[in-house]
Amino acid sequence: MDDYPLIENHGLLGDLQTAALVTTDGTVDWFCSPRFDSPSVFGALLDKDKGGHCTVRPVHPTYATKQLYLPDTAVLVTRFMTEAGAGEVLDFMPVTGTEVTPSHRLVRMIRCVRGSMTFEIDIAPRFDYGRNAHQLHLTEHGAVFASDDGVELTAHAIREPDDERLMDVLSNRNDDLHVSLTLDAGQQRGLVLEAAADGPPREIRLAEYQQLFDDTVAFWRSWLGRSRYSGRWREAVERSAITLKLMTFAPSGALVAAPTAALPEQLGGERNWDYRFTWIRDASFSVYALLGLGFTEEAKAFIGWLGDRVAERAGSAGDSGPLNIMYKVDGSSDLAERILDHWEGYARSAPVRIGNGAATQLQMDIYGEALDSIYFAHRHGIQLGHRGWTSLLTNLEWLVDHWDQAGEGLWESRGGRKNYTYGRVMSWVAFDRALRLAESNGRPAAAPHWSRARDEIYAQVMAEGWSAARHAFVQHYGSDVLDAALLRTATVGFITPDDPMWQSTLDAMEQELVSDSLVYRYNPEASPDGLRGSEGTFSLCTFMYVDALARAGRANRARLVFEKMLGYANHLGLYSEEIDLTGRQLGNFPQAFTHLALIDAAITLNAALDRR
Repeated sequence: MDDYPLIENHGLLGDLQTAALVTTDGTVDWFCSPRFDSPSVFGALLDKDKGGHCTVRPVHPTYATKQLYLPDTAVLVTRFMTEAGAGEVLDFMPVTGTEVTPSHRLVRMIRCVRGSMTFEIDIAPRFDYGRNAHQLHLTEHGAVFASDDGVELTAHAIREPDDERLMDVLSNRNDDLHVSLTLDAGQQRGLVLEAAADGPPREIRLAEYQQLFDDTVAFWRSWLGRSRYSGRWREAVERSAITLKLMTFAPSGALVAAPTAALPEQLGGERNWDYRFTWIRDASFSVYALLGLGFTEEAKAFIGWLGDRVAERAGSAGDSGPLNIMYKVDGSSDLAERILDHWEGYARSAPVRIGNGAATQLQMDIYGEALDSIYFAHRHGIQLGHRGWTSLLTNLEWLVDHWDQAGEGLWESRGGRKNYTYGRVMSWVAFDRALRLAESNGRPAAAPHWSRARDEIYAQVMAEGWSAARHAFVQHYGSDVLDAALLRTATVGFITPDDPMWQSTLDAMEQELVSDSLVYRYNPEASPDGLRGSEGTFSLCTFMYVDALARAGRANRARLVFEKMLGYANHLGLYSEEIDLTGRQLGNFPQAFTHLALIDAAITLNAALDRR
């Protein structure tokens, strides 16, 4: 994989409707437009030759590189150092707002800060996942890359009208643009890449650039200034908060699981999924994290989005129930899974999948997660209106009749349906929270039916979800397989954290699923999931383990695990989905679930340490 950057060697940019990844050597190798789930414009992350990229790097054969965010912002700085000089690239995307727009801008300002440095700039888009050819049109002030289906990317030059023309066009082979730029200390030039520009390339003067920069910095610092977090791990928590905001589609309030697709859970393996969608489960968890930090507006926006999903299929449940497990950011549900055969995949890890075939799976836990987030939001003053409540009634009516059935489970197994214990626990949560909401608000409710279902689930889990041989709650009925999803059992109140049954479950997980503080989801050899190969430890589960340990009175152990896990973040504080045996990050990047769990773990652990 030497010809592919490490997954963790990236920074994330975004404008709250789409995102881009920038490597530590200055290459934009992933950018989709106009939305997170749109076809890619730059996709070298998944095929170095056919995917497309925008690269800014020194021509010097050897250089050192460092990357950081401007404090409290999503402005990325990539620095290059050679014996002859030092330079940097400032990358950011001006925030678009809450109105859907086809136009998105990526600003790249190039500076020389010491000595002299020559940069090479390559702009090589590959539209529609590299399936559409394009033509290059050069003008005095920039260039237009026009694809065969009418999609355009415009490059505007940042400079003053009387500035010396320092860029030399080296070639436009294959309708790509290759430029050389030599700068001395104090000089700067830049470009703005704009998708769906409303005019030809133009000269952007420094004052306009400075305004874009200042507005972007001010937006992020103002937004982050609303955080109420004052605990021990402020830097990690606030970087996670910014990362989650970058993965939120502002027009709808929906949070994508990750801005990328098909990054492998095992190098060379087939576990390569598209995560550019909104999972009911993941986004519901965002309510806890956002409200825990004081971001009420974002939590309210998601609750509104969730309410729309609950209402639109109420009373029309299919095989997967009245709720899908995931949706596009606009709430639509056409997520047909396809394979891009013409791409080799990250580090030749095929197949490259877009869309997600798990969208129609039956996962019983999502009803509990949805109700728990609605209940938690209610406790923080975010109320559910009449329409939302009546829609919930219909969903709960379905759940009363269907909670006792097999499903694919939290981890989206493709190995057949099973009676997953976690699904039962979260169905218990759904009825429990519905009863609490009805009582506290005086709402109409089928309380006797909900109460009976809740009690039946509790008795069933205690009888069939518990293994006397393992002294632990198990993944599914009739097995002795452990599952890290059950780390939430005490968190949601199904069992008390000091219950001996729970304490022994934590001990069993420690012995089987925990490896030097890192946590596996489950053992796929013991519980086949229908896929070949293995995977790394699951970062979400490690942070869930911290949370569970802290609640169970094991704060010292929880703190050690948490501090170790912070050491696996990349240089910018970002996490993908998994970590392999060598400490490298695997899976889609960055992953919202991981950063949500980091925030929850930090809040819980900080409170536990304060109580000592």
